[in-house]
Amino acid sequence: MAFVVRAGVLGRPEHLTCHSPQDRYLVGRGRRAAEEPPQAPHHRFDGVLLQKADREQGLREEFPAGADVFLANNVLAHVADLNGFVAGISHLLNDAGTAVIEAPYLVDLVNHCEFDTVYHQHLCYFSVTALDSLLSRHGLFLNDVENTWVHGGSLRLHIEKVEARRQSVDRLLAEERKLGLSSPDYYRPFADRSAALAARLKALLSELKLGGKTIVGYGAAAKATTLLSFAGIDGSLLDFVADRNARKHGWFMGGNHIPIVPPERITDVQPDYVVILAWNFAKEIMNDLQDYRRRGGRFIVPVPDVEVVEP
Repeated sequence: MAFVVRAGVLGRPEHLTCHSPQDRYLVGRGRRAAEEPPQAPHHRFDGVLLQKADREQGLREEFPAGADVFLANNVLAHVADLNGFVAGISHLLNDAGTAVIEAPYLVDLVNHCEFDTVYHQHLCYFSVTALDSLLSRHGLFLNDVENTWVHGGSLRLHIEKVEARRQSVDRLLAEERKLGLSSPDYYRPFADRSAALAARLKALLSELKLGGKTIVGYGAAAKATTLLSFAGIDGSLLDFVADRNARKHGWFMGGNHIPIVPPERITDVQPDYVVILAWNFAKEIMNDLQDYRRRGGRFIVPVPDVEVVEP
């Protein structure tokens, strides 16, 4: 989801524009925004004015001073019209404005064998090389970039209308040239490594099951669907998948019909192993399941390599 801060004092923005792949709406000053897009052109939620805004052109006409800040975390990979989206950012920003965008990093995806990050909601996977080209096409400059740990490795981009490039951008561009990201040869081993990792995971689970062990999963995320399907893991290997999202409880994982249950089921049945399917939150999940671990429970982290975490 992306937000645009209207020109003014950044600590107290006058308006926020919320951009999502499903809808666009304007959030007036208030405590918080609605979780769902408004159903009418004007709508109030908890004292916050939400105003639909279907086009960036209309927003800029309504707020001619433009935006000081455009924020978009984990949006870009979901956008079908990248050129239109970036052109909209250029149109909305004022001359001194900054866009801060966060997106999964292609190099981390390949290097860490994060094949389960590839699923239908993600239309593109980004390198700094590709992003620099995309932005320059629309009069924008990638002036700074951070490589963060979020979601297994992400880029945090700082984009402006005036060029003031920092060393971080040139460093990553040079690293990508050295890796050969522009050549198909860079990507070919990724397929073999992904298949080998999936085979190792399934072999481990099969061996444990043959030995009479009980195994469940944690994290009914989109990446879990990809991982389980690609590895051929079904209900014969995992008894259930636990997830904190109550909206998923009582439903099933796609393709293999493994039931989704509340996390409390893990402490109720005390399985021998929990496969952390949402591996990018492995530390948080293991911390949440301290009681399970104290009673001898073990974890299996599948990515970037299959790892068994003992009590």
